[in-house]
Amino acid sequence: MKGGGGGVSSSYSLPAKRRWKGLVIAVLGLVFLSMLVPLVFLLGLHNGFHSTIAISGFGTEQRNSDPVHPSTHADDLIRRFSPTLPQVVRDNVVKESGNVVKETGNVVKETGNIVKGGAGNVVKEAGNNTKGKSTPADVPKQVRKDSVASVVRGNITSNVIAANEGEMMCELKFGSYCLWRREQKEKMNDSVVKKMKDLLFVARAYYPSIAKLPTLDKLSQEMKQNIQDFERVLSETTTDKDLPPRNKQMIKMMETVIAKAKSCPVDCNNVDKKFRQLVDLTEDEANFHMKQSAFLYKLAVQTMPKSLHCLSMRLTVEYFRSSVDIEHVEQALAKKLVNPELYHYIIFSRNILASSVAINSTVQHAKESEKQVFHLLTDKENYFSMKLWFSRHKYGDATVQVLNVEGLKLDNHPKVAPLHLPEEFRFSFHRVDKLSSNQFRTQYLSMFSHSFYLLPEIFQSLEKVVVLDDDTVVQRDLSALWDLDMRGKVNGAMQSCDLSLFHLKNYLPSSSFDENSCSWASGINIIDLSRWRIHNLTKTYQQLVHEMSKEGGLTETTTLSASLLTFQGLVYPLEDDWMVSGLGYNYRTELNVLEKAAVLHFDGSMKPWLELGIPKYKRFWRKYLNSQNQFLSDCNVNP
Repeated sequence: MKGGGGGVSSSYSLPAKRRWKGLVIAVLGLVFLSMLVPLVFLLGLHNGFHSTIAISGFGTEQRNSDPVHPSTHADDLIRRFSPTLPQVVRDNVVKESGNVVKETGNVVKETGNIVKGGAGNVVKEAGNNTKGKSTPADVPKQVRKDSVASVVRGNITSNVIAANEGEMMCELKFGSYCLWRREQKEKMNDSVVKKMKDLLFVARAYYPSIAKLPTLDKLSQEMKQNIQDFERVLSETTTDKDLPPRNKQMIKMMETVIAKAKSCPVDCNNVDKKFRQLVDLTEDEANFHMKQSAFLYKLAVQTMPKSLHCLSMRLTVEYFRSSVDIEHVEQALAKKLVNPELYHYIIFSRNILASSVAINSTVQHAKESEKQVFHLLTDKENYFSMKLWFSRHKYGDATVQVLNVEGLKLDNHPKVAPLHLPEEFRFSFHRVDKLSSNQFRTQYLSMFSHSFYLLPEIFQSLEKVVVLDDDTVVQRDLSALWDLDMRGKVNGAMQSCDLSLFHLKNYLPSSSFDENSCSWASGINIIDLSRWRIHNLTKTYQQLVHEMSKEGGLTETTTLSASLLTFQGLVYPLEDDWMVSGLGYNYRTELNVLEKAAVLHFDGSMKPWLELGIPKYKRFWRKYLNSQNQFLSDCNVNP
């Protein structure tokens, strides 16, 4: 009996073990799929599985109602790099690009979404600083009768381009990415590939209707096979030269199959629905890839290149290893640093290469380099690397002082003030001069940030200074700026009357202001600090910021609005030949214009030290960089 009992027991244990093993395999399979599927969507690989989508989707006539949009991932990534917008500017989405041209009272805000805002909506577009953040853009409302202004973070100089509505909307939405994409676009020999895609599109539209008819099984199988063959070839081919030798035969077979399908009695409504579904899917895929590409562009222009990060780290380590007493060397030059009779330059920067080129180019064109004193203001992260770099590099007989803004103790600012680099904005204007022609003009503007308003307190003994952005190159002696008769004005700057305070009306406090007052830009500015102190402009700026923050909270446009109001009526316009701007976004500037300018301003996203910098302008910047430096070689810095 025991033996019998044992036999019964063993007869049931074996299937149980098998079931247990099957359960383990199933669980492991689910775990594997749960890891694989998110990875596929993260990398966007699902867009490449044309065959599966096309064939499996042929049986259904309705578009997938899944709420998860194919481009949701790219949207989320772009939003993650963008600051939150005020709720007031998220209303009333502009759905049709035609409205942007016709509704001349609206200004579009860019951030990945297009929205309406009040008159003169403005948002900062991140330029390239080492701590840059991707920011949205925006579009004003009620501008002037013949214009629509859209505003985003960028710089100055108008760029008039005849563009179709699609190009307009692209630049409103993605900013300078569209300018870069337009220039990088290559003419492809792909007429046969396009023809094959068109045939595939038509075949996909007819296939579901043919597959439903039992009497057409043979045609259905033939069509399915041709579709799969086309998808396989097109998934590996982008140009005609990559097509297999039998492509003509494939096209002929597909045309024959499509002709047979068209001659069959099918429901035209079903074919029409399928056509619409395929158009929607194609548009979704195109939008997804554009957003993905725009995100990668923003990532490239707003993050620090690996080589520059290496350079900063190497210099910081070397500073603490060095036995040279750098502080003692600076103390020996203390008198020059506070002598108001000398030519003092102020540069805010976190970028060693950029600030080095700005200083080197200025000194090389100076008539009296021994009278030049450069005050380089940076943050605590880059302070030691910059101290070492500028202590080991001599720029003629000029003096260079490196200051840590975050370590300064100021009487009226007990709290540590973080470093703020110049802010950059982009304004896009749609003008309808005639009913049949549209023009799209984009203007960029660089503006002082919060840190600039500390200058009178940091340099209490100085009377006049020149403020340079670190993305500038100097090509002429600038000493004439100190001899300018500014007629009681405080800020000598490049002005642009294409953008007035009228466009920013809804972002300005209720106090009175001159709507026709022109905007001005940073890049090169001659500042009369003595008159600045008389007018107490720092206090004015702080009060304006406080007033605007009480009304609607601090926004990306606060700096722009407060700066324009602070210097209203106190700006002395410099002649046009003092500076040429837009070299970080405008591909159309003539080289002879650049050669005549005193200062070149690489404002915009495509900085000359980046791989995405505009090639024909790079030589103007690169010639002032000592590329033979050992630290640059060790870190493979080769802009």
